[in-house]
Amino acid sequence: MPMSPVLRRLWTNCLAAAIAFMPAHVVNASDKLPPELEKLKASLEKYQDPVVAVRDGYFSTLGCVTFATGTMGVHFLNPALIGPVPDPMKPTLLVYEPVGEKLQLVAVEWLIPLATGIKSKPELFGQPFDGPMEGHEPLLPAQLHHYDLHAWIFKPNPLGLFHPVNPDVKCPEGPYTFLEEAPKSVPHHGAQ
Repeated sequence: MPMSPVLRRLWTNCLAAAIAFMPAHVVNASDKLPPELEKLKASLEKYQDPVVAVRDGYFSTLGCVTFATGTMGVHFLNPALIGPVPDPMKPTLLVYEPVGEKLQLVAVEWLIPLATGIKSKPELFGQPFDGPMEGHEPLLPAQLHHYDLHAWIFKPNPLGLFHPVNPDVKCPEGPYTFLEEAPKSVPHHGAQ
């Protein structure tokens, strides 16, 4: 159920106040990216144009995903990159923010469904993935249990480089903006 504009504004103000009182090392979004993420960012610059992303096999999931605590954005998924082992130079998803009449690349994401046969919780860049969790409905079915990891390499995130949502990313009001609940955690019986 969509949040009313008054509640959304109240929630945003509370979140902003909470962020303002966090320790500086948590909120410092101006830090330079680690070298391996700078290399990844440079290799993905061409995807600033989402048409290039589509030509290279990334397909839009259509909706702009937002939560009460922040926004993910519009996801472009490349199904050919789904597998049990994440490739640090080939993210499964590109994440865009609608800005005016355009989409601006803000983050990347790796998604690993449990159905790939993954045996243990994955990690990239020294960062463990979030999950396992249900799919993010309505764009991913709840039955799509998976791990995922976001990296905000194109737009700083005051909540942290690898946090799943970014309060500075916005989704426009409209029929293709989806206010979601955080997906439920699920057990991974194959995890070691």
